[in-house]
Amino acid sequence: MQKVELPLKKRYAEAMPAMRERHEYTNVMAMPRLEKIVLNMGVGEAREDAKLLEKASRDLSQIALQRPMVTKAKKSVSNFKIRAGMPVGLKVTLRGERMWAFLDKLINVTLPRVRDFRGINPNAFDGRGNYSLGLREQLVFPEISFDQVDATRGLDITIVTTAKTDEEAKTLLELLGMPFRK
Repeated sequence: MQKVELPLKKRYAEAMPAMRERHEYTNVMAMPRLEKIVLNMGVGEAREDAKLLEKASRDLSQIALQRPMVTKAKKSVSNFKIRAGMPVGLKVTLRGERMWAFLDKLINVTLPRVRDFRGINPNAFDGRGNYSLGLREQLVFPEISFDQVDATRGLDITIVTTAKTDEEAKTLLELLGMPFRK
């Protein structure tokens, strides 16, 4: 298999001197980097119809290019008619080349396709340098065919970095080209 140079990974290497200058790092290993990207899709309707879980799994695997893992309920919740151990969602953890390819696709293709897009929320950091965003429908991804979708499902995306503060993580994502709202 031939290695392909990803443009976003190249941009990361070019952004490191600016990052080092802005936050005054003395050691290269102390500089923040991307660790993983976690995609999560809740499929609560799957308690009634198991086929919905298969369809959602197909959509998520097309988006991530990796088979998703089924997440199960930890506790029983009578109001939602959920028992412990029932499948309630799907998740995928992307690392390495797939992570870089997905982030490149997210920044350059997917986010501009979101209706009325004005940028992503700059305040969605968790206090430890990780960023989370949610998409209302999976149709904004170019791999998903509108004809094959039975229902629109939301998708949560969490970008995990090694940054110690939110400010460092925001700087890293800005240098990679993440379109933050002003």
